[in-house]
Amino acid sequence: MSKLLIGPLLLLLAGSVQAAGESYCCQDPATGRRICADTLPDQCRGRGYKIFDAGGNVLKEVGPPLTAEQKAEQIAEKRQQAKLEEANREQRRKDQALLDTYATPQDIDISQRNAEADINQAIAAAQAQIDIARKKRKKAEAEAEFYKKKALPPELDKELRTLDNEIKVQQELLNVKKQDFTTIRNKYDADRKRYQELTGKTSSTAPNNGAAPRRP
Repeated sequence: MSKLLIGPLLLLLAGSVQAAGESYCCQDPATGRRICADTLPDQCRGRGYKIFDAGGNVLKEVGPPLTAEQKAEQIAEKRQQAKLEEANREQRRKDQALLDTYATPQDIDISQRNAEADINQAIAAAQAQIDIARKKRKKAEAEAEFYKKKALPPELDKELRTLDNEIKVQQELLNVKKQDFTTIRNKYDADRKRYQELTGKTSSTAPNNGAAPRRP
């Protein structure tokens, strides 16, 4: 025999011997007894089974096919895991952005004070506009007293409606800015807490916790 054929034949023979030494076993659903064969028995198809070597050692264990409910649970678990991984990635991104923004805890305090100062300035401006509009309306109301039993002149009626609208708009802006003040404070409190968790550093100075001005 040609030496060129000896190598492949030996490999084939070794593979056949190895395969012959393996056995496939499962529980027979009809009898409840274990059945084994050198290839997967028909009774084992669609069920869990084990593969043994010639020495009786388990080489591999194959579980039964998943039920529709189990498949749905597996899909749900994978989706939940994907959401968790995405949330972790997003948290790492936010943490890095926080560390890139603030070099020290004091930087957080300074940033908060600046943001609160801007909001307080906007609140003061809105309140000033309300005060001016109320003064003008009071003057217009006094003038309207002369027309109790008559229709108001178009110009006076228009002025009153314009002033009422101005007061309404500025009051809404004032309410929004006061809400912004609370939002800003909560944001910086959260930044300060997370910064401490990441670095172990705390601010040596108290942040500006003064409330937004409240005027009628």
